[in-house]
Amino acid sequence: MIPHILSFFPFLLKEVALLLWSLFRHIPVVGGLVLSQKQQQVTYSNRKGLECLSPLFSSVQETPQPIPTKIEGHLPKWLRGKLLRNGPGKFEFGKDKFSLSENLLEPEKVKPVGVRPSTHLSSLLLAFVLADARFNHWFDGMALLHQFEIENGAVKYRSKFLRSDSYMANSENNRIMISEFGTLAVPDPCKSIFERFRSRFEVKSTDNCNVNFTVYKGDYYVSTETNLMRKVDLETLNSEKVNWSRYVAVSGATAHPHYEPDGTAYNMGNSYGKHGSNYNIIRVPPQEPGSDDTSLQGAKVLCTIEPKEKMKPSYYHSFGMSENYIIFIEQPLKMNLWKFITAKVLGNSFSDGISWEPQLNTHFYVVDKRTGQVLPGQYCSQALLFFHQINAFEDQGCIVLDICCQDEGGALDAYRLQNLHRTGQALDQVTWLWARVQLLLLLWQTYNSVSRPYPRRFVLPISVAPGTPVGQNLSPLPYTSASAVKDADGKIWCTYESLHDERLEEAGGLEFPQINYARCNGKKYRFFYGCGFGHMVGDSLIKMDSKTKELKIWKEEGMYPSEPVFVPEPNAAAEDGGVILSVVLTPRQNQGTFLLVLDAKSFAELGRARVPVQMPYGFHGVFVPR
Repeated sequence: MIPHILSFFPFLLKEVALLLWSLFRHIPVVGGLVLSQKQQQVTYSNRKGLECLSPLFSSVQETPQPIPTKIEGHLPKWLRGKLLRNGPGKFEFGKDKFSLSENLLEPEKVKPVGVRPSTHLSSLLLAFVLADARFNHWFDGMALLHQFEIENGAVKYRSKFLRSDSYMANSENNRIMISEFGTLAVPDPCKSIFERFRSRFEVKSTDNCNVNFTVYKGDYYVSTETNLMRKVDLETLNSEKVNWSRYVAVSGATAHPHYEPDGTAYNMGNSYGKHGSNYNIIRVPPQEPGSDDTSLQGAKVLCTIEPKEKMKPSYYHSFGMSENYIIFIEQPLKMNLWKFITAKVLGNSFSDGISWEPQLNTHFYVVDKRTGQVLPGQYCSQALLFFHQINAFEDQGCIVLDICCQDEGGALDAYRLQNLHRTGQALDQVTWLWARVQLLLLLWQTYNSVSRPYPRRFVLPISVAPGTPVGQNLSPLPYTSASAVKDADGKIWCTYESLHDERLEEAGGLEFPQINYARCNGKKYRFFYGCGFGHMVGDSLIKMDSKTKELKIWKEEGMYPSEPVFVPEPNAAAEDGGVILSVVLTPRQNQGTFLLVLDAKSFAELGRARVPVQMPYGFHGVFVPR
């Protein structure tokens, strides 16, 4: 125990230094000195009186049998199919919790599982050593699959917990057995000392696929970001485990693949070896006509990209795709592989190995889908954080890339569960304690201190002539102010155009972007949709016009809509001909959850289907037409 406790002090000094630096750089005069000429001031908010959202991040019961909903308004007769949603739905097993006690400074409420501290001091010391077993994140909850079946203007709802290996092991043992993103599974106290020591060196991938539904060869899968997926039967919501590593040499893949009209899918995943890491672009072919093989057989690595730092690759959640190119963004949100390797031994979670390094630039890699070759251009921009791309298309020898991004990298830490369970002023100023300094150092991180996500446009010239003058803007596009300027070192410095005006700032920015994917992905487009983030989660739905920067908003007090899903009307002539589907939640007990249906063109409400059960706030989903 003593080495663990001693190891805490250099960590504490480092974190105190980071805190002081964070405060120091937000002093106006100092902030201006530390920003480089090519960096811009970070945009924050100043909101007060945020509503407590704790019920949206609490465990619920599954509803395995379809139940009817109450329809208000009307649903279009042509709207027939299943809306599938994915996200966390269970946050505790037995005494282990995916969220900390509300009063974190009472040591008796942070006792390690299976240990009976004899003194007040031992409680404190043991809490330091095993704190990570209880210091947890929204991303850690067990996957709950939701299905809304829409037919003839009526809607039925059901849900089912994904019977993953992680869920089953946790349920059978009534404790957290497999580590998640922000939760370390502590050794079983019933094992011998040697077995508990040995288990510190065993790292199991989780198949708790709680992020998204994806499609390969016509089959539906639920995905997270490990090498494990689950293929789902849409009739029963039962699933079977699928391992990417059996088909292609990657150690994980994103939950946001891209698709071509013929069913070809592209994704990205990392591979790890004795020399560090690589980024890989994966191509999964469509199902062959007449074949009943729906496995990932035939998947291959199209291209391998070396990180700037082999032992500190960048974290990424999605990527861009135009008609002929894949666009990968290497951002300065870094994964320290040494920390990942030693995480379990030192009692840390995987999230502790991720850090924001704003002194680094963001780099864009453009890969030809036909050849697998990386274009020679070196494209870079100021440090930015992004999770979701909006769209990418080619025009006049350039790639236009639209993404939702932030100027600061604290978003992951903000979504620790204890933050999301706060109330009143404590939510305006969200408190959180780093795992190994919980009982000594109180740090404040607020909604207002997390930079806002905004839609931005970048232009990447596909080819750059060797004799191109330094300082020349290489973008010929008259409809965007985004520039791509050649620097003296030969790199192309990309400056974005904001795809919004001040109204989006008032709405808190935009995330969970969606487009008319079947019609517009990889092509020039005009409209996109997303959630306005006036709170820790979406509190409005927004339609953006990328041409005029005008927006339309749907918003109701106390209601929190999920990611909008665009469903095109059959044979619609207009890009925005269709409807928007969103599951709207509320933490208020006297009001209920409902599926909202908006006209995509006018953004007016058509109807809603009220669901008589509680749901937690989730991540992503898809619509499967009938």
